[in-house]
Amino acid sequence: MSTNSYLFARLPLWKTHIRGTDSQPPAPLRPWLNETGSLTKRLRSVYGPHLAVKLLFHYWKPAFAEECQTLRVPHHRYHLIREVLLHVDDKPLVLARTVLPEHTIRIAHRNLSHLGTRPLGEVIFAYPDLELRQRYFSAAQTNCWSPAVRSGYSVEQAVWGRRTLYAIHHQPLLVSEFFLPAILAR
Repeated sequence: MSTNSYLFARLPLWKTHIRGTDSQPPAPLRPWLNETGSLTKRLRSVYGPHLAVKLLFHYWKPAFAEECQTLRVPHHRYHLIREVLLHVDDKPLVLARTVLPEHTIRIAHRNLSHLGTRPLGEVIFAYPDLELRQRYFSAAQTNCWSPAVRSGYSVEQAVWGRRTLYAIHHQPLLVSEFFLPAILAR
């Protein structure tokens, strides 16, 4: 397992657009990938109040070099890395990773560093100046995932996800969300 991630053995490849006939997400998944509002709010509208967050990883660690490049922050600095599972009645729906630079946490009055099992979307979408700066997409292959994720969530094929570069008070944060097969079963 990586020392800076519970989810990943290595990061998936991210693209700004979904192109090509070989690499298209299933049609029912596209609205989830393209959601511009709060994913938490959308999940609650579908699954009701039983949506829960399981904290998998919450540490001050260096992020992956590619994440630091996207955030435009120094690679050697520590950032708060939070990885969670969003689930309903123990049915896994979304695996998510958030990279929060220290300056972003300070500017947000530390509201982002003490989320516990509260969904990130409940907090960041309350900021009136939240900016969606860039969206990326990936079909994370099985070899990207850690052994714990592959076995614990039966990841046997590529898992589609999106990564969003947000800013609060002009300070960046990076949120990656991967949609597990159970989300298409509804």
